[in-house]
Amino acid sequence: MKTIIMKNVLMTASASLLSLGAINGYAQTNLSLWYHGAGNPVEAKIIDQIVDDFNNSQSDWKVALQSFPQESYNDSVIAAALAGNLPDILDVDGPVMPNWAWAGYLQPLNIDEAAIADFLPGTKGYWNGKLYSLGLWDAAVAMITRKSTLTDANIRIPTLDQPWSLDEFNAALETLKQTGKYDYPLDLGLAWKGEWFPYAFSPFLQSFGGDIVDRSTYQSAEGVLNGDAAIAFGEWWQMLFQEGYTPGNSQDTADRETGLVDGKYAIQWNGNWTALNMLKAFGDDVLFLPAPDLGQGPKIGAASWQFGVSATTPHAQGAADFIKFATQDRYMTTFSDAIGLIPPTKTAAAVSQHYHQGAPMATFFELSAQQAVLRPVTPGYVVAAKVLEKALADIADGADVADTLDNAADEINNDIRRNLGYGHSVN
Repeated sequence: MKTIIMKNVLMTASASLLSLGAINGYAQTNLSLWYHGAGNPVEAKIIDQIVDDFNNSQSDWKVALQSFPQESYNDSVIAAALAGNLPDILDVDGPVMPNWAWAGYLQPLNIDEAAIADFLPGTKGYWNGKLYSLGLWDAAVAMITRKSTLTDANIRIPTLDQPWSLDEFNAALETLKQTGKYDYPLDLGLAWKGEWFPYAFSPFLQSFGGDIVDRSTYQSAEGVLNGDAAIAFGEWWQMLFQEGYTPGNSQDTADRETGLVDGKYAIQWNGNWTALNMLKAFGDDVLFLPAPDLGQGPKIGAASWQFGVSATTPHAQGAADFIKFATQDRYMTTFSDAIGLIPPTKTAAAVSQHYHQGAPMATFFELSAQQAVLRPVTPGYVVAAKVLEKALADIADGADVADTLDNAADEINNDIRRNLGYGHSVN
């Protein structure tokens, strides 16, 4: 009898220790998280806090964070996928997500979509009708200038409801050029290479009525990248450089960073990530203006970095639980306050420092809500984006518009065929 009693005491004590261990995190299952923000101490501090809060909020999961430089992040993920060493949770740039889902790097995200119904569209990553990723912020691009710049030149200040038309925009650039006050009336930022080109400039193409690829099937660029609307866009794009309205491919990176503040440029096409600096420089004189309507409505790019669950993790629910935890309003507001990014929800924006009603940067939330267009939601985007970048750079340098766009469309079509349509269902 004493043996049985002692055994029961030991079992009870062991159970208590296990329970205490679970409470203190000893029984938590580890989850690995990869993030692209190494080298950014502001982002790192916020992500670290979210991870700590999540780990302390429950006893099932413990997230371990590993950060990479953004420049090498995608290559690191691809190498890990080929080696079978993907983490449980990773972040992914919105337009790249369909490629990673198609390639088998990601699995659908198990989060109740009703809970994220109010998120800005650009923060939700869908592929083949399923949610794969979710972001803590969005980004938007605007025409940034000074009120005094436009009023002194007698140029109408556009609004979301009444943006500049194509003719108005062209006339404004000519008027600003004629003042002789600026090196260029407009800075489009060709010093920035890579993803900036399709993100910032394909909305101009779309506003003319063209696109990178035919979105009805995602099987061809024919007619949308080299049709009449696209050629009209290309001719306008080339005119901007020929007329000296904007610096071209040889633009100095330092001028891109400081040219508007230094007075070299009258207007700059740039994102909300630079808005805090512009507010510091210009105060109440700064304007964040909508994209011009080039014929088919004003358009800007959508989607930024988002979190997803790797296809190989045995802990998909724990990974989804972390992502759901991270996308609370309080964290989205914290990112917005610290970096100037757009909160994904109206409730997060309402209590944010820069996006609450009446705040100077609130315009960016509305731009994202009303004008934003996702880059083509297809695995083939990662190739098409590079093709478009080269085509736009060549046209800016004076290449024949029609021939360049024809060649770009052919290159995209050949890539789609090589990859057997990238898994799109075609009716």
